[in-house]
Amino acid sequence: MAITDEMAAQAEKNLTRLFDGVKDPDLEVLEKHRVLIREVFAYSDYVSWYAIKWRSRFVRMLESGEYEWSHRYESYRSEIRVLIRDVSNLESLKKAVREFRNDKMAVIAIREILGKSTLNESLMHSSLLAEAVVVEVLDYLYRLNAGISGIPVSASSGTPQKMLVIGMGKLGGYELNFSSDIDLIFCYPERGETIGGRKPVDNQVFFTRLGQQLIQVLEQKTGDGFAYRVDMRLRPFGDSGPLVSSFAALEDYYLRHGRSWERYAMVKGRVLGDETPEGEELMDMLRPFVYRRYLDFGAIEALRKMKSLIEAEVRRRHLFGNFKLGEGGIREVEFVAQVFQLMRGGRIKDLQERTLLRVLVSLRDCGCIDEASCRVLSQGYVFLRRTENLLQEIRDEQTQTIPQNSLDRSRLHLAMGFDTFEAFYDRLTEVMHEVHREFSAIISEPAEEKDEEDPVFMDLWLVSLTPDEIEELLEKNFRDVSDIPGLATEIVHLKKELHSRSIGPNGREILNRLMPYFLGRLALFDEDVLPTFKRISRLIWCICQRTTYMQLLLENNGVAEQVLKLCHESELISEQITEHPILLDELLIPENLYRPVNPLDYDKELREFMLRIENDDLEQQMEALRQFKLIQLLRICAADLAGVLPLMKVSDYLTFLAQSILNEVVNLAWKQVTDKYGEPGNARVRGDRGFAVIAYGKMGGIELGYGSDLDLVFMSDSSLDGETYGKQVVSDRMFYGRLAQRIMHLFSTRLSSGILYDVDARLRPEGESGPLVCTLNGYENYLEKRAWTWEIQALVRARAVVGPERMIGEFNRIRDRFLRKPRDPEVLRKEVADMRVKMSQNLNRARPGFFDLKHSPGGMIDVEFTAQYLVLANAPGNPDMVLWSDNIRIFEECVRLNLLSPEDGNYLKEAYLAIRNRYNRQALLGKSKVVPDTELIPEREHVAAIWKRIVGGVSHHQGTSVKKNSP
Repeated sequence: MAITDEMAAQAEKNLTRLFDGVKDPDLEVLEKHRVLIREVFAYSDYVSWYAIKWRSRFVRMLESGEYEWSHRYESYRSEIRVLIRDVSNLESLKKAVREFRNDKMAVIAIREILGKSTLNESLMHSSLLAEAVVVEVLDYLYRLNAGISGIPVSASSGTPQKMLVIGMGKLGGYELNFSSDIDLIFCYPERGETIGGRKPVDNQVFFTRLGQQLIQVLEQKTGDGFAYRVDMRLRPFGDSGPLVSSFAALEDYYLRHGRSWERYAMVKGRVLGDETPEGEELMDMLRPFVYRRYLDFGAIEALRKMKSLIEAEVRRRHLFGNFKLGEGGIREVEFVAQVFQLMRGGRIKDLQERTLLRVLVSLRDCGCIDEASCRVLSQGYVFLRRTENLLQEIRDEQTQTIPQNSLDRSRLHLAMGFDTFEAFYDRLTEVMHEVHREFSAIISEPAEEKDEEDPVFMDLWLVSLTPDEIEELLEKNFRDVSDIPGLATEIVHLKKELHSRSIGPNGREILNRLMPYFLGRLALFDEDVLPTFKRISRLIWCICQRTTYMQLLLENNGVAEQVLKLCHESELISEQITEHPILLDELLIPENLYRPVNPLDYDKELREFMLRIENDDLEQQMEALRQFKLIQLLRICAADLAGVLPLMKVSDYLTFLAQSILNEVVNLAWKQVTDKYGEPGNARVRGDRGFAVIAYGKMGGIELGYGSDLDLVFMSDSSLDGETYGKQVVSDRMFYGRLAQRIMHLFSTRLSSGILYDVDARLRPEGESGPLVCTLNGYENYLEKRAWTWEIQALVRARAVVGPERMIGEFNRIRDRFLRKPRDPEVLRKEVADMRVKMSQNLNRARPGFFDLKHSPGGMIDVEFTAQYLVLANAPGNPDMVLWSDNIRIFEECVRLNLLSPEDGNYLKEAYLAIRNRYNRQALLGKSKVVPDTELIPEREHVAAIWKRIVGGVSHHQGTSVKKNSP
């Protein structure tokens, strides 16, 4: 094999380490194979690492001649079964599994590098190796746990139960690439409990513990690395769902909640291990979900949407040069096959195949594609998958991006059979072009027709004109002539600034076509052209060196139109798009832009969004959370501007968006902290996390606005005397403290997409001086003995948003108890009024002649304090007063209980909604929340009058006018 000088130097360095201190008989074997070893070391740092770390095992492999065998997988399961049969503990099991996995993966790499294996052999052996490891380790752990807890059996029939593992993705299709993670779903046939153990254990608990141990054995990093990265996010409800599901729960999920992308994922799903009646029953149950009896043409649109999401992901993560996700990459071949599988697989049984190359042949045979298309897609797929495997065999890293360093480029092009990297790259480009052409013919949408370019606006942008000449053109061609000199100045300024920027020839050409288009569209606006042009200018300045986004605007009139519309209507949206151009992708489908995701679907949408990120890539997960928030916030803002969403709905959407993101943040934080410390003893005993998050303020009251922070309190179980079950043992109390710190970190870390939310945890017991996590008992004790009245007021708007049902129920009991506690009405009235005075003095930003929408007399805080006073004063005799945490329903309850007249109830609700609506509108426009005091006069007067009548006593209104405010 050809080897460059740079490759030879790398090989010699590792050869020296391999031979260092070696003696016969190993030395004799190594010398005999020196030429082969040198060739392999030149191409693979992974094989070098393996040979040096496990030299005696490497020598045995060479001596046995295993690297010459083309069929090795038949013995995988028996070999590992014997290897782990007598291990005494989990640490020994992990070591044995890692050694076995690397023994076999090294052989796969050696054979492929030396050209001794076909692509199919490599993928098949990688897949069956992973399957053997999963199945045999699971069997070992099952016996281990059954010996302690007994054998799980069905509650109805008493039949012994086993956990089944569904291999998804490339593992399910026998196409696992060299460094792939493995996508799994765990399930079991029926509910029940164990028999024959120390005490009965629910089947769900037994199999959850079994699944956790299996994941730990496979993916925990030890001194020997890890065996496999395990991705469980394809299970029902993703990271938020149970780790293991019964067949009934699985069927119910796919029937009620199954989505198009889950059908796509399940195409390759299969039960790992031997065929069993339970496995057949499971696959028979899932088949109708994947394959419909009718011709499912909706599959094309669903996969088209998935493809557009992937293209957006490529832009977001700058994955250019990625031969898996890019145009003409591996994913496009898979999409072509699977769109026909989903569309016709219910009628054509031959399409219910998991291996892609066989699917392409079946598609040809049944006339879905012609011979030429089959050949292009098959040959392209083989070329791309060989490239992927050989690239990953360099360092056992999961990558599908062409390397930038000369050493790895040489390794790749020579292993692929090309004399130069340029020749290889040209062929790669040609292959991807051919694949994309086939993909486009089936799935891509037709291109939009382009408007003809108007020479007037071409001249306005391209010709070197004087300011007077520009003004003359603007006067003749623009409808809005309110500030022609100002607009001319801005155009001259932008042209000058862009001229000085380093923009490549392609980018310059796009810019010179895009700006005349924008100017032509702005000419038709009747008003506010100058501020709109300023916002467009900021966006263009931001993206002018990012050709991808410029091209997106140029080639999609709809996107450019939406940019103009949104920049015209909202400063907030304009700033969002300028700071985060990834949002431009969301403008491709206007009907989605103005139709936000149903709040009840945020969890599902977020789960799907996060699935595109590798499970162990924390930074990208954090970016993805921020991007998801930005995308959904853009849709909410757009729908709000269009009048599609009333104020109450806007708050619902913003609140439940934050709630879904919070839930995912807790999931990520839990995984990170348990990876380091193991699960807390408290959680193992309880069968859940023993952790809850309480939302206060706007989030608790389901009244979040644009830019609201999150007031959160973290709670744990009352008994924290245990410690974690991990390599690094800490007390349960410390574990939960670290968990809360990690949650705060995930929210507050500033990345390229900004922070996630500002989180305020100061409403916890003892405020900033108290621990970040309080126990339920400690929380109740604090409220009993040391809480101030304002802290009980805050409790009115508190709501448990994350946590197990038992903890949410306990929090609700505590909340109900203290809200319904009898209080002296006069003392309560004075304390509420005094706190209101203090807030107004410290937070009211209105100078004379202006009104602070939130803090001025008659503003939002007056309404909120009125509601809180009414709850605390009346809840002891009216238990239903504690049911609600939002002000509107509190006032409705007060009217129902005759605590407010219908007129006062309506006045408070209408005033509160009007003031909040104006507050949100100011946020959308990017303007101050302090407005002239000539606005909202009737609403403020009603609020002030009702406040005085209900709370009375000392008031922050004394000495002030409703229309005139003190500074």
